[in-house]
Amino acid sequence: MSSNVSETSMDLSDKMNSMINSNQDGTHKTKSLWLDAFNNLKQDKAALFSLFIVILYSLVAILSALGIFSADWNKEVGPSYAAPSMDYWLGTDIFGRDVVAKVIHGTQIAMSVGLVSSMIAIPIGLTLGAVAGYFGGWIDEVIVWFYTTFSSIPYIMLLMSIAFILGKGLTSVYLALGLTSWVTLCRLIRSEVMKHKNRDYVQAATAIGGGHGRKLFKHIIPNVSHIIIINTSLQFQIAIKSEVILSYLGIGVQGQPSWGTMIDDAKLELARGVWWQLAGATMAMFFIVLAFNILGDALRDALDPKLKGK
Repeated sequence: MSSNVSETSMDLSDKMNSMINSNQDGTHKTKSLWLDAFNNLKQDKAALFSLFIVILYSLVAILSALGIFSADWNKEVGPSYAAPSMDYWLGTDIFGRDVVAKVIHGTQIAMSVGLVSSMIAIPIGLTLGAVAGYFGGWIDEVIVWFYTTFSSIPYIMLLMSIAFILGKGLTSVYLALGLTSWVTLCRLIRSEVMKHKNRDYVQAATAIGGGHGRKLFKHIIPNVSHIIIINTSLQFQIAIKSEVILSYLGIGVQGQPSWGTMIDDAKLELARGVWWQLAGATMAMFFIVLAFNILGDALRDALDPKLKGK
């Protein structure tokens, strides 16, 4: 009889291990989801073109940071307020500086703001959301109270307040945007973790002695990773627009051309018929924000399991 009990226990253990290894709602499904998403994304021409735009902007930003592009943005290259021509594609500003070089340098600032602020916001939102959804109880209540209170403050006022406290400059922009844009991801991750923690593959991990950290970070988090990717694409365009607003208000980037400072400088130039600096900054911002919006929608449609087959 003890032999039968031992065999039954071994069979149960084998089934649990098989369930976790195959991960009916986990690894196998995740791999299939990513493959389906890739195939769907390849068929969406608008999404592919948007991805090309994002890659192009990223390359321009990297080359600008390396000094290959826009290294001479602060040097006089022509007469003051020269109109767009073959020599100056977007004309020059009041000091005779090339507007194209300033737009390229602004691209570097915009992409770096999106990247760094995402690197700050995503770990905060992911950690708080996962902990709240997994443990529940008073921990969940405290975190929900915290982000509800945080989100009740008008976003732009909170952003400006943090920027004023930290002082002007690019570092303050990074921190202000990163510390104010984690709430949406926290809510999404919390709700998804609450659904996943009671599924079979997590229960199987519990049965064979898996700890909280193992269940949360090895089994649950990989299955909600598509939400992180989608949120990152949205975080980029929000950060870019917010940086433009802060720089336009004079509490953002200082001493270098960003799209916001270019728009601020150009507002008085329109009365003189000088439109090219405003046009250059707004068009550069328009294309990257539109590309991130289209790409974010495409990623949501491709990665959301609920929309699979629709």
